[in-house]
Amino acid sequence: MDYKERIFQREGARFPGKTYAEAVLEPAFSEAKTHLLTPMMAINKAHLIMLREQKLITEDEAKAIARALTAIDLDGLRRSAYTGQFEDLFFQVESRLLELAGDVAGNLHLARSRNDMGVTIYRMVLREKLLATLASALSLKEHLLLFAQEHTETVMIGYTHTQQAQPTTMAHYITAVADSLSRDIRRLISAYRTCNRSPMGAAALTTSGFPISRERMRQLLAFDELVENSYDAIGGADYLGETAAAVQVAAINLGRTVQDMLQWCTQEFDVLKVADPYVQISSIMPQKRNPVSFEHMRSMLSSSAGNAAVVLTMMHNTPFGDIVDTEDDMQPYAWRSLSVLEQMYRLMACVVGTMDVNKEGLLERTKGSFATVTELADTLVRIDRLSFRTAHHIVSRVVKEAAAQGLRADQISLELVNQAALAVIGRTLTITDEQLRQALDPVYFVAVRKLPGGPNADEMKRMIGERKQSLQAEMAWLKQAREACDQAMRYLDQVMAEWSERK
Repeated sequence: MDYKERIFQREGARFPGKTYAEAVLEPAFSEAKTHLLTPMMAINKAHLIMLREQKLITEDEAKAIARALTAIDLDGLRRSAYTGQFEDLFFQVESRLLELAGDVAGNLHLARSRNDMGVTIYRMVLREKLLATLASALSLKEHLLLFAQEHTETVMIGYTHTQQAQPTTMAHYITAVADSLSRDIRRLISAYRTCNRSPMGAAALTTSGFPISRERMRQLLAFDELVENSYDAIGGADYLGETAAAVQVAAINLGRTVQDMLQWCTQEFDVLKVADPYVQISSIMPQKRNPVSFEHMRSMLSSSAGNAAVVLTMMHNTPFGDIVDTEDDMQPYAWRSLSVLEQMYRLMACVVGTMDVNKEGLLERTKGSFATVTELADTLVRIDRLSFRTAHHIVSRVVKEAAAQGLRADQISLELVNQAALAVIGRTLTITDEQLRQALDPVYFVAVRKLPGGPNADEMKRMIGERKQSLQAEMAWLKQAREACDQAMRYLDQVMAEWSERK
């Protein structure tokens, strides 16, 4: 027995080979019956309605096929195991329709292919998962803005290069996070709009000689537009790539915030206290309150970004042609990346909405920090008419001397400032002790930074108010998108029910 015969003996001589079934077909069937069956049936219903409206099938044929579609045991299909009798779920459903309606059911495949049908199914699944992710993203944005609203006057140190930089507020930081999330939301909405375009009617790749209505299929399945070029309809996969790219950026953005917050939970930073439902204790150390919710978010967001990267990598070596079979392998990674991102948005909303902030400790730390001394340099420019660079040299000398003496920023004296001025410009300054104290006050530092986008409390309230308005518009868009899909599915079921009952 040569090596080929040994392989055939082990694998079988007919389709599907044992290893091919185990490695490819069975996993694909499992994913399909979980995710693809519902949109597959919706397409069947919509196509049947369109065929009848275009008078490509008779009323009796339409009624017979409608009864068969209604009679299929979807739960039974979802419980079924892959046997190799059918190549995939499509052929299993088609076989069942033929059993129920007879040969007339074969007309349901008139002027369509698994190519346009498969891509349409994938787009319908992806749009639902995008809407679910967007709902959780908008919920997180709402919680972030509510949290920011509570902390417009919670003064804290802002960091650059991991070093204390300038005083800001918790609201300023959190609103920046919300703005980053808003851009992620816009990218996900853009991905939805790219995704929500109908390939139906492209058939294999050149449309059909039958006078079907691609526009009617678009309407029945709640797509916003057509993928007009029929080759693009079955070959273009950038709708999937755009989603993956948006998810990858979103996961990375949120992960950066999680990394900050996890650090802020340390006793050394002592900024945040995560609520009891989202911490775990140690098995040996009684004092521990481990912020594991943030830890899991950090790792899970990495997995979301990683799964999205897999999609883009798999697309890279795929020819510009029929992509349906390749998408069997790619789509689950896209689904998982979206699912994890959606879950992390929900978890983050819960954690942020229930955590406590050490307001007093943050203010006290900021008062003692040299983060305020930019304002001291600005004050010397205003009062003593120095150039900013000269004022910067004086204040830098003050900070070095204060640090050498072990002084906090709020312990800097006017005498120390004048000593530095003498060394730099050869004279003392006109700044008073009261002006010095004000310049070193972090609350004052924040209050005077009232330019657009600054941390001033009134400016922050304006910004938060505007973002709440944009949130309402985004929520209204989401509601409309969901209702359009739901209404279309209800209409399909209603027509099938009516046709099934007709004599």
